[in-house]
Amino acid sequence: MRRYLVALGTAAGLLGLSATAVQAASAGGVRAPAGTVSSRPAANTPHFKATSDQPVEQIRQLVQCGGTMYAVGSFSQIVQGSTTYHRTDVFSFKAAAPYTVTSWDPRIAGTAPSSSSPVNTIAFSGGNCADAYIGGAFTSVNGTAVKNIAKISTRTGNVVHGFAHNANGSVQTLLGAAGHILAGGYYTSINGSSADRYLTSLNPATGKDDGFVRLNISGHYQFPGVSANPTRVYNQALSHNGRLDLVMGDFTSVGGRGRQQIFMLNLATSRASVTGWTSPEWDGSDGNLPHGYPYQCAHEEPYYIQAAAWSPDDSTIYIGTTGYHPWNVGTGSTPRSGLCDAAAAFPATQAPVRHKWVNYTGCDSLYSVAADFHTVYVAGHERYSMNPKGCDFRGPGAVNAPGLEGLSPGTGSLYVNSAGTAGYYSRARGLGADDMLATSAGLWIASDNFDGSQTCGAVTNLAGLCFLPYR
Repeated sequence: MRRYLVALGTAAGLLGLSATAVQAASAGGVRAPAGTVSSRPAANTPHFKATSDQPVEQIRQLVQCGGTMYAVGSFSQIVQGSTTYHRTDVFSFKAAAPYTVTSWDPRIAGTAPSSSSPVNTIAFSGGNCADAYIGGAFTSVNGTAVKNIAKISTRTGNVVHGFAHNANGSVQTLLGAAGHILAGGYYTSINGSSADRYLTSLNPATGKDDGFVRLNISGHYQFPGVSANPTRVYNQALSHNGRLDLVMGDFTSVGGRGRQQIFMLNLATSRASVTGWTSPEWDGSDGNLPHGYPYQCAHEEPYYIQAAAWSPDDSTIYIGTTGYHPWNVGTGSTPRSGLCDAAAAFPATQAPVRHKWVNYTGCDSLYSVAADFHTVYVAGHERYSMNPKGCDFRGPGAVNAPGLEGLSPGTGSLYVNSAGTAGYYSRARGLGADDMLATSAGLWIASDNFDGSQTCGAVTNLAGLCFLPYR
């Protein structure tokens, strides 16, 4: 994953990488410093059954409000100790040991009376933990008809009727920020408004479009052989100061500016505005190789920046990507270039930026990123880290790092075990960890049970969810 792969001066210059950065990238893994979370998970946290992936179950997002954790996704049962709880796509539990599963049990249903559809996202408005906002692809909550979005009580699970609840496409992301609920997804109309498709600011009380966002998001990625990629907003990441929002998705124009993959939204203005933060490494503003950047990934994965996180001081942005490899660069071409299937760090300066470092998995996807003062945590279904000279195999100098990596914030180097033979962290790969949440207590990791995946830090019976506390 790490740019030790670009050891040639020409490649380093082409990709905007200094000789010092190249050397740091090629130095191999480093020991995890004090202050990182433990590699061994806490005991007795809730999880999925460990025996089967029929059906595949997945936690899509984790959020903490007060002393309670809230998890959403696609699942029907949660296990803790010897007790099995029947929960439909939403559940909550205490954030501190013994991590007790609460009685909260909203029943989410899809188009058929007995079916459920996934809940993709959950959010809260300010410090109000009495009500939660959920989004996804569903048609009722506790028997009340809704469509893809709802505000529900965290005591009863019932729909809060004063909040409108109708989106004509799936809702992928919700974020409570600056006194608004920022909703994003595939929809073109939400709660009676089509004024700003794909990303809309909603009044927390009424659910109506409050006009705080007017971005006219449009476009999709086009290059030879690309698969269909409809316009949408997929994910968001709020800065620690609450003033800036990273928005990820499939688009080419935002607020009248050329933007692809990700943009930074200023929430401190009277109406949210797009900042100058972007990069030719993903937006195509400097063109493609040989004089620009390989900014377009594989035909089947044209949208690839699916996760981002802020450094604790909001000065650096870390991204995790899918994408396989650049569409016009073959799998056998090494060292790797571009941002496909990699973790990377960029300055948060509100102007065009270039990367500080890049760490390649070797053609395995990353879906989630989190960060604290000592570590950048990236997770997906990766097998290796620091693997710029391999694609679907372990290249020279690469290190085994299945499912979860801890990286140095300054260099992107992998934290390795005491023997230096593998990453300090590990997790069963499955489909890939879809979300991570860094809290004052440690790191929560949301994943799935695909292919019987159930291990985290070599501890079994942790399908879907595990927690790494601070050491």
